[in-house]
Amino acid sequence: MSDARLSPGDPAPDFTLTSDTGEQVHLADLRGRKVIVYFYPAAMTPGCTKQACDFTDSLDSLEAAGYEVLGISPDKPAKLAKFRERDGLTITLLSDPDKHVLTAYGAYGEKKMYGKTVQGVIRSTFVVDEQGAVELAQYNVKATGHVAKLRRDLGLAS
Repeated sequence: MSDARLSPGDPAPDFTLTSDTGEQVHLADLRGRKVIVYFYPAAMTPGCTKQACDFTDSLDSLEAAGYEVLGISPDKPAKLAKFRERDGLTITLLSDPDKHVLTAYGAYGEKKMYGKTVQGVIRSTFVVDEQGAVELAQYNVKATGHVAKLRRDLGLAS
């Protein structure tokens, strides 16, 4: 198991994943823009819903500041489509069922849940700069309040 975590300045691992609408999204195609890539454990669970809704609520102002938002989980595209529909999400949701991208970003591995050590998705957020390098790497983020904190970290008014 790889617990190689990314740090600012590292090249962001490139990826191509399927979105909830069935289209292929390539990180490389977003060069020239800043991209917030966030990993979450499961669509339609309370914490992940809160986080996705917070990103959706902030999307207009994030896009105005030059950021794209990609949310990635191991869920299949059909479940992501239900998640989008149920919660009115406007962010791009991507499916990583074999966890290759999660692993490449160090967002899959051992974590503590209810006092036990388990293998799973580590809720994490990365900001990739216009050249494709990691600008910010945050692991074990909280679902609630994370977007507001991220906005502060990026120097964006709330």
